[in-house]
Amino acid sequence: QVHLVESGGGLVQPGGSLRLSCAASGSGFSMITMGWYRQAPGKQRDLVALISNGDTNYGDSVKGRFTISRDNARNTVDLQMNSLTPEDTAVYYCYAVVRMGSTASGSWGQGTQVTVSS
Repeated sequence: QVHLVESGGGLVQPGGSLRLSCAASGSGFSMITMGWYRQAPGKQRDLVALISNGDTNYGDSVKGRFTISRDNARNTVDLQMNSLTPEDTAVYYCYAVVRMGSTASGSWGQGTQVTVSS
């Protein structure tokens, strides 16, 4: 079983920056993909960014502003968020796809609130 813990959320002014981090813990697994989704009140959960084997995939609304990075040795993933706007306000969830034995499965963190407001 994989446990994901996010950190780094908070309140920031428009145009500001935040860095989110997620650490995976557990045993008996190999990490395939790590990344972030977000969910604003009343909206569906949307892709922010994913990273797998060095390849990255970003949601259209964050391209050019957010950067995802991963430390494979520590099983951590970071999300650097720049030029934040009120539309980025949401709960941000860490997501990981891991392999345990012959099975691959996804896991979610508890989420961290990001609020962009003046």
